[in-house]
Amino acid sequence: MPDSQPNDDRPRPGARRMYRHFQVLTTRWMDNDAYGHLNNVIYYSLFDTAVNAWLIEQGLLDPESSAQIGLVVESGCRFYAELGFPRPIEAGLRIARIGKSSVRYEIGLFSAGADQAAAEGFVVHVFVDRASRRPAPLTAEMRLRFAELTVPGADNV
Repeated sequence: MPDSQPNDDRPRPGARRMYRHFQVLTTRWMDNDAYGHLNNVIYYSLFDTAVNAWLIEQGLLDPESSAQIGLVVESGCRFYAELGFPRPIEAGLRIARIGKSSVRYEIGLFSAGADQAAAEGFVVHVFVDRASRRPAPLTAEMRLRFAELTVPGADNV
């Protein structure tokens, strides 16, 4: 007989206070699926937008000319509540790990004003030389900016 008791070990949504940077992302009509909420693949697109917009804002990435670029080598997402068009989404960003040439970003997607994430995910970038595509050590400027978004103990997604 199936256990009808809730599993207390299941992951819980993260709180807004655990994220260091926020930006509003807009959804589009086409982002909803047949069930009336954001299609799963859209969450990954929002993660990518949040991370790369921050990199560009910080002057760490020029998509056309930066000597180093970040390639996604791993990603994941955990869903807690529905999101959908036309509601705006607030993307929270933090850094969980900084390696020699890699960074693990964690992203929380929040309904406007909500304290708990509707979805949380992560993206790992390995920074490579644009021409050779070989891993390249993070610059001092990159390390400084990434450290500003680091949250102790945040590596939980």
